[in-house]
Amino acid sequence: MTELGIGIGWRPEIADAVEALPGVDWVEVVAENVCPGHLPDSLTRLRSRGVRVVPHGVSLGLGGADRPDAGRLADLAATATALGAPLVTEHIAFVRAGGALTATPALEAGHLLPVPRTWDALDVLCENVRIAQDALPVPLALENIAALISWPGEELTEGQFLAELVERTGVRLLIDVANLHTNHVNRGESPSKALAELPVEAIAYVHVAGGLLRDGVWHDTHAHPVPEPVLDILSELASRVSPPGVLLERDDNFPAPEELASELTTIRDRLALAGTADAETATAGTAPEAGHPLLIGAGARVSGGPMPQPSGGPIPQPRPAEPAAAAPGGAAARPAAAEPGAARLTAPSGSTGSPRDTGARERVAVAQAAVLSALVAGTPVPEGFDPVRVGVQGRALVGKRADVIAKIAPELPEILGDDYRPWFRAYARSRPMTGGYRRDALAFVEHLLVAGRPEDPDARRRLTRWWQERTDTRPPRPAARLIRAARAALVRR
Repeated sequence: MTELGIGIGWRPEIADAVEALPGVDWVEVVAENVCPGHLPDSLTRLRSRGVRVVPHGVSLGLGGADRPDAGRLADLAATATALGAPLVTEHIAFVRAGGALTATPALEAGHLLPVPRTWDALDVLCENVRIAQDALPVPLALENIAALISWPGEELTEGQFLAELVERTGVRLLIDVANLHTNHVNRGESPSKALAELPVEAIAYVHVAGGLLRDGVWHDTHAHPVPEPVLDILSELASRVSPPGVLLERDDNFPAPEELASELTTIRDRLALAGTADAETATAGTAPEAGHPLLIGAGARVSGGPMPQPSGGPIPQPRPAEPAAAAPGGAAARPAAAEPGAARLTAPSGSTGSPRDTGARERVAVAQAAVLSALVAGTPVPEGFDPVRVGVQGRALVGKRADVIAKIAPELPEILGDDYRPWFRAYARSRPMTGGYRRDALAFVEHLLVAGRPEDPDARRRLTRWWQERTDTRPPRPAARLIRAARAALVRR
């Protein structure tokens, strides 16, 4: 396992600050924001100083029903090679749904959405991970994500799901302790239980980030200081294993360099305190023996012998298989999930982690398409989901779309001023993203121009010029507008 040390997420807005920060051993960069043939000068300078750079992908959607796109994998591989990266990372999430598997319009979330923790979803994810591993020149690590919604009828806990994934594929883990905190607040999931069940020896590195509590919901913003509960989870993780690397994420609302340096110092202090506590325990003669669940995670296997039992009693064994009702993204009659602390779950009979037919993919595809359509296209919320939380997640996706478009097309909020966000929300409510953010920006501007907005002549001229420069054409004529409106109405049906 590559020892990385303490790092920070590299972003163009703080590139100079990152270069000047003391004690930064490595940086992480969003893979899709880097062109392998034209690396930013800042990254080149960091690399010349021996600072490692790790590309962090956000668009593969390995948890989706479709197999990974070969072009996206090739781009990620080229980026890893150009950066001389020791590994690449992605997410356990789906980002698009619909299409050929469901015979429905293809939709994009524009953000990371949770996969159902079912055996079907695990089978599909494992096959997708193997495809990605074969296409990449360096090891792959996958991140647990934050979520605002919960899938009904899940068959495994997060720790069990991750342990099975590692067992089947050998993939490494990127554990985001801020996401564990988010899921604790939003979904009632215990971070301690997740840490106890996952195979901590597979951790490649750890993410630490801030967020915001609003209306009882924790939003993983990466735009606020790291809160104490997140640091506490980091301390607990570090008491179980010494992570090869820890990285501070900050994506927006960037503070002064001194504040970034202070947060990095706090992270170092927390890791040092955890190491000191471990040393004191060892000195007192009460250190956990090799192979103890505190060191390797209760969901991991112990080579050379059975899982040792903690002092509290025997480790509960998996319950025998019993019929179960069909759940979104999962098949009926799957075995019940093991009790917390079980050495290993027993996979369903015939489940190899590589679906031999399209059954598992089709079931996952239908479930994910229904959820994504409810989130971005206003279709009915699938049975078993909390409509309020689906609404919160849907609004968060719209906000994310607006934020990203404001970054890739900063002229739009400049031209539209205070009207940018309310107009974008009105546009996005009935127009799901289908072709990426740049196409979304063009469609948004076309929508405004067709509707006669903005009314200010100067702003309208500037917006028209922006649109023409990027499409090299005129705004659509009335006949074309009617045809497009009819097509949109059919899609919404």
